Amino acid sequence: MRLSSFLAVFRPALPLILGLSLGCSLSLLMVSWTQGDTDDSCRDELGNGRLFLGRGETQRDSRDGPGEEDFQPRIVPYHKDPNKAHKKVLRTRYIHTELGIRERLLVGVLTSRATLNTLAVAVNRTVAHHFHRTFFFTGLRSPKVPHGMTVVAHGDDRPVWLMYETVRHLHQHYGSDYDWFLLAQDDTYMQADRLSELVGHLSAGQDLYMGRAEEFIGGEEKARYCHGGYGYLLSRSLLARLQPHLDTCRNDILSVRPDEWLGRCIIDYLGLSCVEVHQEMTYRYFELGKNADPEREDSTQFKNAFTVHPVSEPNLMYRLHKRFSQIELEWTYLQIQQLQMQINNLSDLTPEGKAGVTWPVGINPPFKPRTRFEVINWEYFTEEHIYSCIDSSPKCEMRGADRADVNTVLEIAVERLNERYQPQLRFRKRRLLNGYRRFDPTRGMEYVLDLALEAYTQKGHSQVIAKRVNLLRPLSAVEIIPMPYVTEATRVQVILPVTAQDQDYVGNFLDMYVMNTLDTHDNVLLTFLFIYDPFDAQRVSQTDVFAGIKAMIGEVEKRYGDVKIPWISVKTEVPSQVKLMDIISKKHPVDTLFFLASVWTEVNADFLNRCRMNAISNWQVFFPIHFQEYNPAVVYRDQQPSAASSFTSESLRDGHFDRHVFDEACFYNADYMTARTKMAADILDNEELLENMDVYDIFVRYSGLHVFRAVEPALIQKYVRRACNPRFSEDIYHRCVLSNLQGLGSRSHLAMALFEQEQANST
Repeated sequence: MRLSSFLAVFRPALPLILGLSLGCSLSLLMVSWTQGDTDDSCRDELGNGRLFLGRGETQRDSRDGPGEEDFQPRIVPYHKDPNKAHKKVLRTRYIHTELGIRERLLVGVLTSRATLNTLAVAVNRTVAHHFHRTFFFTGLRSPKVPHGMTVVAHGDDRPVWLMYETVRHLHQHYGSDYDWFLLAQDDTYMQADRLSELVGHLSAGQDLYMGRAEEFIGGEEKARYCHGGYGYLLSRSLLARLQPHLDTCRNDILSVRPDEWLGRCIIDYLGLSCVEVHQEMTYRYFELGKNADPEREDSTQFKNAFTVHPVSEPNLMYRLHKRFSQIELEWTYLQIQQLQMQINNLSDLTPEGKAGVTWPVGINPPFKPRTRFEVINWEYFTEEHIYSCIDSSPKCEMRGADRADVNTVLEIAVERLNERYQPQLRFRKRRLLNGYRRFDPTRGMEYVLDLALEAYTQKGHSQVIAKRVNLLRPLSAVEIIPMPYVTEATRVQVILPVTAQDQDYVGNFLDMYVMNTLDTHDNVLLTFLFIYDPFDAQRVSQTDVFAGIKAMIGEVEKRYGDVKIPWISVKTEVPSQVKLMDIISKKHPVDTLFFLASVWTEVNADFLNRCRMNAISNWQVFFPIHFQEYNPAVVYRDQQPSAASSFTSESLRDGHFDRHVFDEACFYNADYMTARTKMAADILDNEELLENMDVYDIFVRYSGLHVFRAVEPALIQKYVRRACNPRFSEDIYHRCVLSNLQGLGSRSHLAMALFEQEQANST
């Protein structure tokens, strides 16, 4: 009874137990047991083949073979010797310098004094900006160097001497920075993209002399030199090997042609000849006829050419560039069509099928909002008006870039319709019935157009029809603009102009400055600029209107012993921003980074870092658009404002970005001095120009730098009604008045205030 009960309990587990027992038994039978000496042939083979290395084999190998030693890692502890001065590790500024990554191609154009302002300028305007670096080498420089060109003058117009100095200059200054060097004449048209693609497929570690191979005069030798008119490539390693022999070649080799002289030097001392094909890559060129017309050239050799020679005049250079641009554009459109066909063919294999293909083919699908707050609004427009205005007006006249954009889209819409339906139908636009557009950040600007079209048949019949078309201006040609190196460690010099009317706001400015910069030990300095009018300046010895502010400055300096806050006193009737900066600029070094502030500014670390990053010496100045809070009497009326922090997104709800104020600015002193120097000639003709302009106008008109104007959410100001000085220019005074009016409140706030006032008056 007990046995049957026991078996009944374990009966479900019996198959498992039997399976495990059977598996263990079979595995034991399959094991090859070895006894006795372990030096069997199998282990010998494994040991000799280094497929398996046990402890016994290691010891035996170390005894039998004196050259085979067991490697034992040894840990070397680091001990800092206090008696030795340790060197500071210097890291490179850019990672590609530390890793030894070089740029691919440098282009050198051989020109002359006679053609520097003609053919060389044409080369610079057509293709130079497509290369990473382009130099123009000449013997004697013309009195006026063309703008935007890097010209190197060697001081001698002899062709061979110019070639010798050019090769020596390239190796000496750029031999370690580039993998390939392209030398060409100024009467050569170059296809920059194709040449860049060519060097991208060639190995940079080989000695290569590549171009159009030409026979030497006489033609007895098999060696060839590269014709200079079609350009030729020199590898970095070849240039390094050639450098020691340049002086000998200059003295021993006699030649009239510089390209022939260079080819002879390379052949005699390096044993290399010019080649047209290397690693299955061909250097393609085209010889242009005397009276050839680029628009009519349609041969395969012309279309595939990397360089074209000879180009006799600048106009021909521009025509060649236009023709090759058209060829590249046709190839690009053809590739797009082929890719679209491939996408359509492959879409059948996807889970979505044909329905999964977006329009246009190859463009990202439209953005799908997850909440109602992410919905992108459509703007309605006609040919004369747009119904989504910057100032929140319901309707405004279409002008400027908006009108040009709409006109272009309408022309393209009619052109594409004619391309699709001709020759059966031909369309002509009558008018735009409805227009809608929106900017989708994932794909571009989308348009929906309702057009009234007059359709013509082949027989001459016409009829007015309405047709809806969809267009997309995709986001294309995205370009990464190289910017100079900047750092957040730069010292910022804050300049605070103060008038007698602004004294009440200085206390809050100082409190914020102390809390956000002095307490955090930020690399910031502050200078006050006290502006006295003539009446207050006469009484300064008796009653100083800025005595209270100077006392507050003294308290701050007493609290922070190592901090000094200087001030400068100025007497003027019209406190022009330019006149004040002239005084400040002379008292600071040229590399000073200025932050021109106002008494309503609340300085904080976030904005100071953006000031350092956005103001770039000799490149860019930064004019932030601060966030101005609305008048609390209009916004809140009888209610109390929320106690939200000044730097939270909640506070940005009850204000606006004041686009009419240009008081805050970040710029370098050197950039201001340069712009101010260019302005000096205009001041002689109009002395009132200083009072009619501000710092923003000077940089826009006279600097030539990037003027970066953007909203700055970290720069928040409390509401204040500014005192507009009518002695300033009409534009500055008008901007001040608009700032005061728009700072009262939003349209909804003003509407509610008027509504409540009317309700109160009616009762």
